[in-house]
Amino acid sequence: MGKIYVVGIGPGGKETRTLEMLKAIKESDVIVAYTTYARLIQDLTDGKEVITAKMKEEVFRAKVAIEKALQGHTVAVVSSGDPQVYGMAGLIFDMACKNNINVEIQIIPGITAANAVAAKLGSPLSMDFAVISLSDLLIPSEEILNRVRKAAEGDFVIVLYNPINKPLLLEAMRIIKEVKGIDVPVGIVKSAYREDEEIMIATLSTWEKFLNKINMITTIIVGNSKSYICNNKIITPRGYERRYDLHVINSNS
Repeated sequence: MGKIYVVGIGPGGKETRTLEMLKAIKESDVIVAYTTYARLIQDLTDGKEVITAKMKEEVFRAKVAIEKALQGHTVAVVSSGDPQVYGMAGLIFDMACKNNINVEIQIIPGITAANAVAAKLGSPLSMDFAVISLSDLLIPSEEILNRVRKAAEGDFVIVLYNPINKPLLLEAMRIIKEVKGIDVPVGIVKSAYREDEEIMIATLSTWEKFLNKINMITTIIVGNSKSYICNNKIITPRGYERRYDLHVINSNS
């Protein structure tokens, strides 16, 4: 029996690959990936069997990976970001369990979109945050919007993945603005760490001017009540200012 690596390749740029990810790809003789992800790592797949699939074919990818492992292959199933954050990890474990297959599965973590985008925006995730996917392909929109409202009411920094459904995005942001107010910072990053990367910073009252730029590889971060914009970066204080005086630097020294 073979083995399955469920690999997170990070945002897509070579500079954000991990050593563990590179090792797993090298050890695998079969690569299973969404077409775009296969293209992002094509410099690593020479001489390997590469099986690609379109969007919405995740079940096919998981099935093929398990079958190939049962045939004795070492398989890398590729996810962007981290494979446990809206990636392939859960589906592969779930299918193996439901089919009573005890194949070895190892998760290779990667830099997920929340962390990659936050690094581009400044430091918006320094306090508690909630990550919510706006994809309603598997989860009803009413359930998604309920989670958005609860996260806003809890004053979490909110990270929104998969904002491709524009009406759902607009309603989610309306709810957040209703709860949080209009001056809360909003960071929008498209194609983080890829060639066509775009970084946009706004507030809950002005973010819609970037609506036409938002697609499925865009991630949105909405700050909490303490977040602010300085030098075109979003900062969410950790809380040090509650106990310490931070005005301690003599710029003339």
